[in-house]
Amino acid sequence: MLSIQSPPKLSLTEFLQQPETKPASEYIDGNIYQKPMPKGKHSAIQTFLPPAINQVAIPQKIARAFTELRCTFAGRSIVPDITVFSWARIPIDANGEIENTFEIHPDWIIEILSPEPSPTRVIDKILFCLNHGTELGWLIDPQERLIIIFQLGHQPEIKENGDMLPVLNSLANGLQLSVQDVFSWLSLN
Repeated sequence: MLSIQSPPKLSLTEFLQQPETKPASEYIDGNIYQKPMPKGKHSAIQTFLPPAINQVAIPQKIARAFTELRCTFAGRSIVPDITVFSWARIPIDANGEIENTFEIHPDWIIEILSPEPSPTRVIDKILFCLNHGTELGWLIDPQERLIIIFQLGHQPEIKENGDMLPVLNSLANGLQLSVQDVFSWLSLN
């Protein structure tokens, strides 16, 4: 009988000492998963959504959106497609600049499905964040043209067509986005 040994599992500390990979790798429950390389639709949404959020959030010092930012907390190290942090929670260094290391949960996590990744693993990442303090999660599905909304204490909700999308409570007065707005960034017209 042939015995196949699985590679030894790294601790979170050992994982964080490894060189970064491209695309990024994530540490989830002792396992390492490399994120898939973003495809065109994924990349287009990821390029346009953070500036739309930041245009409202940064001038008023409410929040800030980041792309591909490593967040390490509660025994995991994940790299969501987009994270949004409330202004007061953004880690800063002694110079008053943004820290390189974020050892806290995001306030809002946004994931964009590409054809390859397992939707189950992506949903697990969003639910993990919600269970550790995240206020809001979006799962954007460019193929189906819908966005699944995750909020703590609520059933997931599917938004499509012209539906308005919930945003962080602190941004609700200034940031208005619909499903149509998000998917309009895929068009060249």
